[in-house]
Amino acid sequence: MSSRADPSYGTGAIVDVAKVSPMPKAGGQWNVYEIVARGPKFTVTLNGTIDGAEDSKHASGRIALQYGAGVVKFRKVQIKPL
Repeated sequence: MSSRADPSYGTGAIVDVAKVSPMPKAGGQWNVYEIVARGPKFTVTLNGTIDGAEDSKHASGRIALQYGAGVVKFRKVQIKPL
């Protein structure tokens, strides 16, 4: 099993922008994860917990799905213009 360079950027975080506190227990279950990005402003909802962040370096660009380790499955992925 690999470890994260900074474990505070776990599930629900935006690396180098917004840390997660408290760390959610998302492993071994289906999770509902929504990210709304309007320019440099982000709203992240993970299983009902909402966090906000702002960072101009992410105001535009590509969208990607990633994971750290283990088995990850995605379903019902939707990308909608705002």
